[in-house]
Amino acid sequence: MSIKIGRGLFKYDFIDQHAILGLPVDAEIKQVRQRYITIARILHPDACKAETEAEKKQATQMLSKIVNPAYEQLSQDRHRIEYGVTLKHLGQRLAGEASQLSLHTEEAKQLIKAGANLDILYKNSVQKLASEQYKEVIVEKILESIANISELNMVYLLRKENKGESVRTVPAARPAAPRPTTPQAATPEPVVRVSLAEPYIRRGEEYLVKNNFAQAIQEFREGLQMDQSNSNCHGLLGLAFLQQNQPTMAKVHINRALQLNPQEPSALKAKALLERSTGKTTSPGKPATPGKKPPEKKGGWPFFK
Repeated sequence: MSIKIGRGLFKYDFIDQHAILGLPVDAEIKQVRQRYITIARILHPDACKAETEAEKKQATQMLSKIVNPAYEQLSQDRHRIEYGVTLKHLGQRLAGEASQLSLHTEEAKQLIKAGANLDILYKNSVQKLASEQYKEVIVEKILESIANISELNMVYLLRKENKGESVRTVPAARPAAPRPTTPQAATPEPVVRVSLAEPYIRRGEEYLVKNNFAQAIQEFREGLQMDQSNSNCHGLLGLAFLQQNQPTMAKVHINRALQLNPQEPSALKAKALLERSTGKTTSPGKPATPGKKPPEKKGGWPFFK
């Protein structure tokens, strides 16, 4: 799925990530995360209220191909800074081409003529459009809404540039923290992420409990097609391959999981099992006998000892 929009900032070969998320161009990181979670809950396959399977598939593609990249761009400082610099240059370009602008929406036409209430009118207009943006899983309507918000973003950048005011589109500098009297480990800020692999992981774990390792592998593989950076999915796939006596494939996914997250529990357990089985031709533990329930291992799946 690709975006084909010929209005607003998209007209300048620029992907307006703010418009995709329904945000003003000076949105704070906290706003970006809150808005992403709101959209993800609407489009995620486990929560999507679409009536047909085709609409649910479109919602999933919209989330993974359009919304997720926009969130990644605006939530990571390095990408956000580069994006902000490009947006500033675009604002300067717009100021020089103001007489050539063609506006389609009433909201944009009102904004271009706004006076002292420019900022308030802009924020309220974006918020109004965003409230309806993803209510219906109809791609054409969503793209139309993105175009309308991008047109507002374009006008706002132009107006601020003409007034000689800069729009803050990059992260504000963080104030230096006071030096602690005793050494303290820095606590990283949690990253909120809704993974499309979660339903596949749950189904895969259910198959693992039933010793249906082939089906579990299929679920985990499909999960990784939705989210290749899910360390838990890689770790569980490694465990499943071990149970299928495929240590080489298991090692590939265990290593990948630990690259993504060195503390991933499923990968660490899988690594320990793999090291224990080094030199053996069978998978860890005795293989299940057809028609006979395998002996229960202490600790239970997937973290048996």
